[in-house]
Amino acid sequence: MKKRRRKGRRILLLLVVGLVVVLLINSEWIGRWMYPVYYRDDIRISAQNYEVEPHLVAAIIRSESNYQTGRESRKGALGMMQIMPETANWIAEQADFTVTLDDVHHRPDVAIEMGAWYIQSLQKQFGENRVAVVAAYNAGPGKVSSWLSDGVWDGQLDSLDEVPYGETRHYVRRVMFYYNKYKDLYPSF
Repeated sequence: MKKRRRKGRRILLLLVVGLVVVLLINSEWIGRWMYPVYYRDDIRISAQNYEVEPHLVAAIIRSESNYQTGRESRKGALGMMQIMPETANWIAEQADFTVTLDDVHHRPDVAIEMGAWYIQSLQKQFGENRVAVVAAYNAGPGKVSSWLSDGVWDGQLDSLDEVPYGETRHYVRRVMFYYNKYKDLYPSF
């Protein structure tokens, strides 16, 4: 009986060691399984159209909705990129898009296109400061501009604790985590 248990433990140990070796060898495969990117073509095309990084678009989508269409937040944000209706209407007017809020809510291609356009708009306002762009996507560009101009926050990731909104601090950290993961896992997006 004891020999049988020892033999069973050895087999289990070998299986665990084998699994660990497989995971280490195929870590990219595991990473892509854990951090998939859906709608890659739509993301790539929209990112290219508006000169934004596709990894950033994908990271925002992952953080906002985990690639699920038809999502609506408690505050009323719509679709995969969780765009507020007022913002969606403003984007449609500024970019001359002929879309409905239902399109933003349920059509991934529309949500991604509008989200990429909005990211470009934020990049024009905040320049190369990707962290401030992400914060503005969550808290709004007016709020982030006031934090920066009033000296509340310097716009850097390492001083994110100075951001007055806990939700925005958490959001920026999450987006930047996914952004870095996607850059590592999908270098040639």
